[in-house]
Amino acid sequence: MPLHPSSRLQEARRALADRLRDVRRDAEISGRELAARCGWSESKSSRIENARTPPSDADIRAWCRACAAEDQTADLIAANRESADAQVEWKRLQRTGLRRLQESVGGLYGQTRTFRVYVSDVIPGLLQTAGYATALLSSIADFRGAPDDVSEAVTARMRRNAVLDDPGHRFSFVLEESVLRYRLCGPGTMSAQLGHLLGVMDSQNVAVGIVPFSARRTVWPMPTFTIFDDSRVHADTLDAAATLTQPGRVDLYARAFERLSQGAVRGAAARSLIADAVASLG
Repeated sequence: MPLHPSSRLQEARRALADRLRDVRRDAEISGRELAARCGWSESKSSRIENARTPPSDADIRAWCRACAAEDQTADLIAANRESADAQVEWKRLQRTGLRRLQESVGGLYGQTRTFRVYVSDVIPGLLQTAGYATALLSSIADFRGAPDDVSEAVTARMRRNAVLDDPGHRFSFVLEESVLRYRLCGPGTMSAQLGHLLGVMDSQNVAVGIVPFSARRTVWPMPTFTIFDDSRVHADTLDAAATLTQPGRVDLYARAFERLSQGAVRGAAARSLIADAVASLG
């Protein structure tokens, strides 16, 4: 099978092939023995290990069973399903404007019961006011050259954010203190945004923690990410949005969130940090 023209997809296939080879080697069996246990040709094992043929889910199950490594099956299947489309460039996502991007995750937000959100750069989308969202999305549209449908995108974001009012959903946010200080909008808009954040903290289904500048770090500040239940992570970079579903990778982000949470202050201490940020606006 010829190599896929996408180097990113081929890189993902190569990584999966390397992991399958390691599973076989850890079992201390040859490619010939693996093929015999799986009931296929030795050449098929070779093609999979050399990333020339992508394995099916059934192939991975058979491979792990033959190597007595069934505990790795779920993670390897998830890795197999994560293709180049799992990391999509923002330019592609925003080609048709920002409104559709807001609307595209509405179903996911409705289905998710527990949200864990870590941010180091901006107020989380779920906690944004219309004014703050307008300023932020305007700067994004300008920077990335996206179609200017900011007004419609803000309306879609506010509609999506109604999920916060549903007691059937639970939200845990961890913010770096810097998020309270970055001037992404005018003082009046930022003051209203911080006031809104204080109000949201009264909600029974919302927990907000803030990592102070002065906190002794056990983990470093990292890029923003959101964990949806225990099954999916959205992790953002400057140029792309990554969707991660491998159990091992989801667990990695869950452990990072837990460690970041441990360094966050809550309640009166968090409110004091927000009040200080409001006061600094003059």
